[in-house]
Parts: sequence; C-alpha cells; structure tokens
Amino acid sequence: MHVTARSDYAVHAMLHIAAAWPGQVSVQTIATAHGLPRKFLETVMATMRRNGLVDSHRGNGGGFSLARGPELITVGEIMRAIDGPLVNVRGQRPNDIAYDGCAEHLTEVWIAARAALRSVLDTVTLQQIRDGELPGPVTSFAALPGAWDTR
Repeated sequence: MHVTARSDYAVHAMLHIAAAWPGQVSVQTIATAHGLPRKFLETVMATMRRNGLVDSHRGNGGGFSLARGPELITVGEIMRAIDGPLVNVRGQRPNDIAYDGCAEHLTEVWIAARAALRSVLDTVTLQQIRDGELPGPVTSFAALPGAWDTR
C-alpha cells in the first residue's frame, strides 16, 4: 500500500480539525502546527470540502470544521476522497480484472488485500485516533509479529 503525501496531509489536517470539534480551524493554523505546505494543504482541504467531509467558513476567524462528528469519519473515507479507491491494479478496480492460466487466482489476492485494508481503514475514526482508542482489529494487526519490521 502506498500512502500519498496528499492522503497523509489530509488525515493530519482532519485530526487537527477533529481536535477542535465542533469548532473550526484555519489552513494556516494546521499548516504551521504540522509543518505542512499551506498552498498544498489548501488544495487538499478544497477536495475534502467537495467530498462533504468538511465545511468551510469565510471571513475573520474562518476556516474549516468537520461536516459531521469525528466519530463518523473514517481514515478510509478520507483516503478515498483524496486518492480514489484504496486498491487499484494498473488504474482499475481489482474486481474488473481477470487473469488466465497460472495467474487465474491473482484477482482473489487483490480482492483479499483490499478487504484487509478496509478492515482497518474503514473501521478507524478520527475520534478513535484522537482519543488513542483504536479498534481491536487495528491493535491486533499492529501487534502481530513482524508488523513493525521493514521489508
């Protein structure tokens, strides 16, 4: 799995906004707090707004607020808003690809990988990350032998 800078910045920004819930936070405040490029973050936040994850507020003291509670927004939802489907193979969804011969069952591997990602990214909410109360499957995966090893 490749987490793009845009997705990483989006999750950082959303966590910052979740910490201020139900208040709002300016892009400049988020950029400064996390050392993120402001212009790039503005583009990310515009995408988040278009996807209904944040509301924007103009004027003095304006900024962004979550469109719904932090307990209702998952990391998977944020990543899809920014980068599209969690898993794609050569730009296609895995279930749209068929292989022949010795690779006949490869589609199942890609589908299983997508399901595994969903079991983590679609269950972790901003509130759980903010509060340090990650769901059981997430802590279980992180505790597996070798989970923290680089390969």
